[in-house]
Amino acid sequence: MTTKGPLRKQVIVLMAKSNTELIVNLVHQYIANINKCLKNIKSDIITNFIQVTNEEVNIMMNKLANPSDLTTIKKYIKSISNINLDSIESPCLPKSKLYLKILRLSYTMENNVITPDIVEGVLKDMYLFKDVMLASKPHIIKASPKLDMAVVWVDIWDFQSGSEAKSIIN
Repeated sequence: MTTKGPLRKQVIVLMAKSNTELIVNLVHQYIANINKCLKNIKSDIITNFIQVTNEEVNIMMNKLANPSDLTTIKKYIKSISNINLDSIESPCLPKSKLYLKILRLSYTMENNVITPDIVEGVLKDMYLFKDVMLASKPHIIKASPKLDMAVVWVDIWDFQSGSEAKSIIN
């Protein structure tokens, strides 16, 4: 299940407030320059507008950006003069929060009740969850007072297409 989130035609770049202040002053110039860079790689997307908040730059595109478009945007942003390169994260597409339900887990482990920290540690060690980012701590509920079984809900950040969840489920 997904929660309603940002548009898929959006590219998000997290950065320090000092960098966003530089960008907000010349936003129209940066829109033109990003479009020029995208045209140089023969991309068919264009930047419509840029929204700047305290620690985030949202670049609204006319279509969904692909990995080469994101790389081009990243190169351009890092080429802006006077920008602090250490505080810029790679551009990414928006993600939504999804939940996964894990059934039939043992509620006790070596005579101790399982905790969210134990479940989180096990998930991070599993190859299925190697690139998955948890949105919150896992929620654990005992399935029945008489049974030693638990149900665990795990909230993850995923693309709106659900590609991360699909790779885990498959």
